[in-house]
Amino acid sequence: MQLGMVTDSLGHLPFEEMLDVCVELGITHVELPVGGWSTAPHCDLEQLLSDPAALDRFTTAIRDRGLVISAFNANGNQLHPVTGAEGDRVLRGAVELAHRLEVDTVVCMSGLPGGAPGDRTPNWVTTSWPPETQAVLEYQWNDVALPYWEEMARFGAGRGVRFAVEMHGAQLVHGARTLLRLREAIGPQIGANLDPSHPMWQGADPRALIGALDGAIHHVHAKDVRLNPRIVEVDGVLDTTPVDRPQDRAWNFVTLGLGAEGGARFWGQLLSDLRAAGYDGVLSIEHEDIHIDAVEGLRQTVALLVGVMPVAAPSWRPAAI
Repeated sequence: MQLGMVTDSLGHLPFEEMLDVCVELGITHVELPVGGWSTAPHCDLEQLLSDPAALDRFTTAIRDRGLVISAFNANGNQLHPVTGAEGDRVLRGAVELAHRLEVDTVVCMSGLPGGAPGDRTPNWVTTSWPPETQAVLEYQWNDVALPYWEEMARFGAGRGVRFAVEMHGAQLVHGARTLLRLREAIGPQIGANLDPSHPMWQGADPRALIGALDGAIHHVHAKDVRLNPRIVEVDGVLDTTPVDRPQDRAWNFVTLGLGAEGGARFWGQLLSDLRAAGYDGVLSIEHEDIHIDAVEGLRQTVALLVGVMPVAAPSWRPAAI
C-alpha cells in the first residue's frame, strides 16, 4: 500500500507549498478535487483542459517532487433535479483530465435525485415507510440514476477511466447494498471509494463492509469519525446540526486514531482486511478535523498509518505438495 492525500486537506496552502508538505510528510500520491462541493483550490479544471502550458506546469510541479496523481475527485450531485448539469459537467471534465494524464480513477458520489418528476430538491429516503418511499426509490433508481450511470460508465470506459463511488449519507449510494446494486446494474466500471468514516457514523463496521465489497473497491480514503454518546444515546446518528457546532453534534470527523475504538489496532485490522479483499493501493488521507491544525493532524495520521500499513508483498506461500 502507499500513502496518499486528498489535497483539500491542505486547502489553505498554495499548490506548490501543499506539494512540499506532502513530500515532507512522506506522502507519495495526491488525489486532486476539481470542483463540485470542493472549491478546488489546487486544480483549475477549465484551465487545465484548455491551456496546454498550464497543464504542463501543473504536472511538472507534481512529477518533479516525485509525487503521483492517484485520482481526481469530482464530488458533487450530478443527479440534482435543478443543478445536476453543473455536477455532470465537472464529472465529465474530471474524466477528460484523468484520460489526458493517464490516471485511471475518478472519485465521485452517486448523486441524489428528487423524489418525483418536477421536484426541485434532492430526496434522501432512509426508511421503508410510509409506503410512498418505495415509489420514490423506484423513480430515483430506474428513471434517473441507472440511465445516467449507464451512459457515464460508457463515457469513462472510452477514456480508460473507472469510477470510485463514495458511500455517503444523503446520496443514493450510501452503503454496501446500494453500492453493489449500482455496480451489478452498470458493471465493474463502478466500484467503491471506501471512506470508513461514513459507514461508522451510520452504524456499520467498515471491516465487515470490506468483506461485502470483496473485489469491488477501487479507492480508499483514510478518515476517522468520533461519535458523541451524549447525543447519540438520545437522538441517534442522523444529525442536521452544522459542523461548526461540534459539541452539539452526534458525530464529528477527527484525526485518524481519535475515533474508532481500538486506535492503531483497528486501522491495522482494516488494512489487513483491505488486502484480503483485493485492495493493495493508495490510502488517501482526508483530513477534516476542525479541532486541529491540518499539517499537525496529517503528521499524526501518517505516523499511525506507517506503523500498521503493509507495504511489501506477502512473503507467505502455500507449501509445495
